[in-house]
Amino acid sequence: MHYSEEQIAELNVLIYYSLNTNCQGIKIHSTADPEKIAAVQRLFDKGLVTQKDGGYLTDLGREAAEHAQALMLMLEPHEHNVSSQFKLAHQGLQLS
Repeated sequence: MHYSEEQIAELNVLIYYSLNTNCQGIKIHSTADPEKIAAVQRLFDKGLVTQKDGGYLTDLGREAAEHAQALMLMLEPHEHNVSSQFKLAHQGLQLS
């Protein structure tokens, strides 16, 4: 099973959201790439964002954005990524 192009577009929207605050949303303008416009509409239809052009994350949307952003970090192609730190922590080591 693979991610569909639609799912990838939705993940790409979710990674734009800041997880540092619930008071910051996004707006996808009508002049944006049609793929982004459609992706945010699907996220709205699924109850992950509050507006059909973005808005704020719902509770479910915040959880999805947390997972999407965590996956991005885990897949980063460098030595000191989150998964490397996780492995080292379980071995009793720490990066400095």
